[in-house]
Amino acid sequence: MLLLARMEKVIIVGSGCAGLTAAIYAARANLSPLVLEGRQPGGQLSTTTMVENFPGFPDGIDGPQLILNMHRQAEKFGARFSYAEATNIDLTNSLIRLEADDEWLETQALIIASGASARYLGLENEEKLIGHGLTSCATCDGAFYRNVPVCVIGGGDSAAEEALFLTRFASKVYLIHRRDQLRSSRIMADRVLNCEKIEPIWNTVVIRYLPDEKGEMSAVELRNVKTKEERILPVACVFVAIGHDPNTKAFAGKLETDPEGYLLVRQMVESKHPGVFIAGDVADRVYRQAVTAAGSGCAAAIEAERYLSGLAA
Repeated sequence: MLLLARMEKVIIVGSGCAGLTAAIYAARANLSPLVLEGRQPGGQLSTTTMVENFPGFPDGIDGPQLILNMHRQAEKFGARFSYAEATNIDLTNSLIRLEADDEWLETQALIIASGASARYLGLENEEKLIGHGLTSCATCDGAFYRNVPVCVIGGGDSAAEEALFLTRFASKVYLIHRRDQLRSSRIMADRVLNCEKIEPIWNTVVIRYLPDEKGEMSAVELRNVKTKEERILPVACVFVAIGHDPNTKAFAGKLETDPEGYLLVRQMVESKHPGVFIAGDVADRVYRQAVTAAGSGCAAAIEAERYLSGLAA
């Protein structure tokens, strides 16, 4: 339960790269932001074992450590944190009201950086294997799997793009799809089917992950949905590309979204409602990178500061 005795200047929903960057910038502007971390603090980076493409870390950095560093940096400048989870929003008057853990909070500015959650298969040992040979981001993790076989699960444009990207590193890329043709655009399908390094496995689903004695992915068990035949496919990593779900349930019907639920932005990070700003993967269905999330978190905090300055003028 939150015990707040005054109106907040800034509330930030989310504590991944976007939310924590926004917290750092807002705190340095003496706005004393309150960060609602939710039930899974740290966002997707908290499940990433090594980050090699975030600027400033030539030797890479452990994902949870990067999040911890950013958290400490925000706290150093005066950001406050709560594990409360935002569940509803009221934008019917000039004040922004947010419900979190059965308590209504009021704020002059709100930054929504609640992120998006990758869809997985729901198989046994799935959570334990994320970051240990199971991932949803080829751009993030592909370079760790050089000269070894990997597989991509999915059949849309994202799966096709992941498979093509992985051919730069992997010795072989198996594209596993439950249907007998790709759902991706024709041009992407043609690129995949004409690539020698990619082998489609049609009418097939993954029914089990097979880790080695160290807990790292070593193979997957497959089942043909037509013949019911099962077999083992050795792979060093499984890239799941069946989509993401933006964490926007609390804002449904109150803010503009696209058909898939991603929040829509105007002028980079602005929502349609004055004082509400949006950052990170909750609005980004294209890049979904830590550095782009951090950049939008910075922009959201700067715009929130400008908005509050305008109110005080």
